Amino acid sequence: MIRDAKKLEQQRMEVRDWVERVAIPNEDRVAELNEVPQDLVDDMQARGYFAWAVPEEYGGLGLTTEELVLMAFELSYCSVAFRARVGSNTGIGSESLIVDGTEEQKRKYLPKLAAGEIVGCFALTEKEAGSQATALTTTAIKKGNHYVMNGSKAFITNAPISDLFTVFARTDPNDDSHRGISAFLVDRDTPGLTVGEQYTMMGQSGSPVSEVHFENCEISPDRLLGGEEGVGFKTAMKALNKQRIHLSALSTGPAMRMLDDAAKYSMERKQFGNPISDFQLIQAMIADSHVDVTAARTLILDTARKRDEGVDITLEASMCKYFATEMCGRIADRAVQIFGGSGYVADYSSIERFYRDVRLFRLYEGTSQIHQLNIAGKTLNRIRKTGSVRI
Repeated sequence: MIRDAKKLEQQRMEVRDWVERVAIPNEDRVAELNEVPQDLVDDMQARGYFAWAVPEEYGGLGLTTEELVLMAFELSYCSVAFRARVGSNTGIGSESLIVDGTEEQKRKYLPKLAAGEIVGCFALTEKEAGSQATALTTTAIKKGNHYVMNGSKAFITNAPISDLFTVFARTDPNDDSHRGISAFLVDRDTPGLTVGEQYTMMGQSGSPVSEVHFENCEISPDRLLGGEEGVGFKTAMKALNKQRIHLSALSTGPAMRMLDDAAKYSMERKQFGNPISDFQLIQAMIADSHVDVTAARTLILDTARKRDEGVDITLEASMCKYFATEMCGRIADRAVQIFGGSGYVADYSSIERFYRDVRLFRLYEGTSQIHQLNIAGKTLNRIRKTGSVRI
């Protein structure tokens, strides 16, 4: 749902201009520093990038899902570090609070997240509880007038720079199902909370990721998200349903960039006296890539509109995440092939960096294999109930 088409188009073009004029020229700087420098963060704050998805009553722009997706296409056209820096505040780091937080919790944190004054992150994953999220072992046991949290989280995006951790922990040690899981809002300065060293990763330089450890952290009851135990897993799934659409859009921007760069290169690079864009096998890769991008964009926008209309998009969100992230990987591979040796050498193009950066998209927020299982299960259930996948 687009509320004001003219206003949104202006905002979208402003982001496109910023990406081309500021972000892309700073990509090498971000990679070398392994962080988004503060002057660029300040610029993104001033432009309201941290506020996109936060409701207007809490200082945000209140973008609908469709509007958020359109903006994400633009911001993710540059190095993934930029979208990662603002992405948790406009997505996974704030969404649990938005959908299930108490009014007091929302007023305490959402204005700061919208302003970029604090950074939020989503602490669900554990080393032994990745795809099987209900297998988490972090606990938060009620003792007297507070909870005591113990355990560790792994692969948490923005953890090294986060001020607010949405942590999922088991509050009922006797219930190993999703009903024993609750969510908590934990401040960085909480005694017993420590953040591990930033991982050295294959790609995504400038996007900090690490472990988070909890040792006898005392958490007051007012930090129980929504004020209710046992609904943390449902909260996580609500947040992930939207975030999977968002991530799909954030995976499509890099695909567009790589397609543009590869196509332009093919028109400049000559072999046998002709631009390689004249060669039919190069044209086939460009054609397949353009079809992939367009299919992903169409699927994502359709799913975003359905969510805005209140439709259950659990199946479609999985389809988006699976297709868009796999699509991005295919285009990265074709782009390297079109660039040839220059695509493998970091000194000659940004393709080598994107090739490494986008590989992670197929792992987090549900691996491609988990989404295949989700899609197949829901498809078979629909056929059992209605006899057809037709809507």
